[in-house]
Amino acid sequence: MTTDHSSHTTAARATPGGPMTVVLDLTDQDPAGPPVLELRGPVDPHRVEAALDRLGRLGTRPAPAWRPRLEPADDGHHTLRLTPDGPPAGDAPFPAGLLADLLTVTESGPGPAPRIEPTPLQRELLADADAHPGTEGWCEQLAVTWSGPLDPARLAAAWQSVAERESVLRAAFEEGPEPWIVCHEGAGTEVLRFPLGSVDWHALVEADRRRGLDPRRPGPLRVTFLGGGPDAAGRTRVLLSFHPALLDDWSVRLLLHEFYRAYLAGGELPGGARRPDLGDYSRWLAAQDTAPAREFWRGAPPGPATYPPAGGGTGQVRTRITPEESERLAAWAGGLGCPESSALHAVWALALYRAGGHEGAADISFSAAVSGRGILLDGVERLPAALRNPLPMTAGVNPYAPLTELPARLRDQVLDVSGYEWVSQGRIRSWTRPGGPAAPTAVPRTGSLVVFENRPRPPGDLAPALAALGVRVSTPETLGARTGFPLTLVAHRDDEGGLVLTATCLGTGLAQAEDLLTRTAHALRELPRTATPAMTVGGALALLAGPPDRAPRGRPGTRRGAALTELRPASRPGTGTVCLVRAPGTPLSSLTRVAYAYRGPEAVVLLRPPPYADASAPAAEAVVGALTDLGGPLVLGAFCGGGERAYALARQLVAAGRRPPGVVLTGTATPAGTFAHILEAVVRRTR
Repeated sequence: MTTDHSSHTTAARATPGGPMTVVLDLTDQDPAGPPVLELRGPVDPHRVEAALDRLGRLGTRPAPAWRPRLEPADDGHHTLRLTPDGPPAGDAPFPAGLLADLLTVTESGPGPAPRIEPTPLQRELLADADAHPGTEGWCEQLAVTWSGPLDPARLAAAWQSVAERESVLRAAFEEGPEPWIVCHEGAGTEVLRFPLGSVDWHALVEADRRRGLDPRRPGPLRVTFLGGGPDAAGRTRVLLSFHPALLDDWSVRLLLHEFYRAYLAGGELPGGARRPDLGDYSRWLAAQDTAPAREFWRGAPPGPATYPPAGGGTGQVRTRITPEESERLAAWAGGLGCPESSALHAVWALALYRAGGHEGAADISFSAAVSGRGILLDGVERLPAALRNPLPMTAGVNPYAPLTELPARLRDQVLDVSGYEWVSQGRIRSWTRPGGPAAPTAVPRTGSLVVFENRPRPPGDLAPALAALGVRVSTPETLGARTGFPLTLVAHRDDEGGLVLTATCLGTGLAQAEDLLTRTAHALRELPRTATPAMTVGGALALLAGPPDRAPRGRPGTRRGAALTELRPASRPGTGTVCLVRAPGTPLSSLTRVAYAYRGPEAVVLLRPPPYADASAPAAEAVVGALTDLGGPLVLGAFCGGGERAYALARQLVAAGRRPPGVVLTGTATPAGTFAHILEAVVRRTR
């Protein structure tokens, strides 16, 4: 349902299908115009929209669609006002009575809603949410920037179409001691839209987070648009809030891809209902033999969690590692035979060790999130559900041991548990602690949780199809995760390739969280630059103990203006330049490998994609000016996706009086050495 900016103040949505009373007061109302209705009892905006939709399909009054607006009154009732989207057709009076009938229908749909048994993980997440009531909402958030026109009616229809296909968007937990999941027919995603300038973005994000989501009411996903319109030439900010007991961040990205497809199709998502769905996964899980997992965890029981420094309050802090530093970190971890996540786990363990004042060898325990999708269920990678699972990790920190051993041991732990990603912490606790319940429903979250985001790759045809409508969308950005853990650290790569670290604390102090985060980021920047094969864990701890350098540190090289970064200097002045044009979504590592493979005497520079806030004409002119000032031949190179910008730049350079540059485009599967060799040949041809 799409509402205007006044509707977000309505009371919490009530259970669909409950009794409702509609009061019609015809005093001072235009008989031919839409009435003002007073609604008493449980009010669900989706129920109002369904009644209006059915009223329109009955065809009793040919007229444009009606836009509802719910206004809460002091006595707990609601006033429903209707506004036509266009001029009415005909003189027939508005069928207020029929609308009242449709609103007060007690039952909807052909029969009872299907019930699905929740997974142990979902039971635990629901218990976490119940254990932390109050004004601080229980939800996670993603943000997207939409550049270009946005049709409000089309977006509302698109989200409703996705909800009709994806049962999880209509799901809610039942009330009572056995909270089964019910998929409600007619429910859908709540969609809010605020005019640009009506509210501050950061205030909107915080208010939405505090509002939270109730997992016992249909709709675990809420979408909020700030700005937008059919003629919008600027940016629209999109906020997606979701409840982790029914969805994870991977799932919301999948649903966002589905929304794009529905929007491109005019608001109607092609295809039928999702399979596999929540029920398929629940049945798969119930059929698993838990004996091997039980033996595994009993053989290596997790130790008690290491608590972060104590403090008071709830909040969030964030820092960023530059793209160059992030690439150096990935290369360092790769040299140790580890992914970046293992390097982060190792540094986080060191930061907890230091903060706890430990001496000598000590076991540092925390939880690490796994995707939960490494299972033998066909299509699970495309299933939107709550599958991300925190599993216990233990890092043996010995100051006298070689540093290289620590991330390798943590990597091996992740590999060992990869076959049991579906096992919840509650089950592990029951297996490893005598007298534990066989099927726990409540697990106290202790210590800290580290989440290194994995993202589904968007379909390659979405960006060009949206571009044909004049639309560009950014990669969804994580705004932090509020979980049941006292401290949650989330790491993700942004559109520029930088590593963003966000710490969300629940009960731990912001100052303590900021110190942990700052020292972790400092070590992730400095260890790849300074660590030697002989460095011990104690040497890394000394690096954390020193005063951290909070200023971003970049890879050695010369900045040539705001957009150009020198990846490889020229062997002598005036030889020319190869400019690699990076398109959104192209990994920075792909272009740096080309720079390392290039053997010609020319300089190699990187042109980054413009941020959405700085895609203006002056910014483009600055890029053209910087490229014009470069001496010697110029060749522009790009992987697939950067050709449009590279060609446009070439035309602008010619218009500015520069010698026509060469333009080289290649597929993303082209090896770096092959691409570099082609660039060398084109440079020679342009001399």
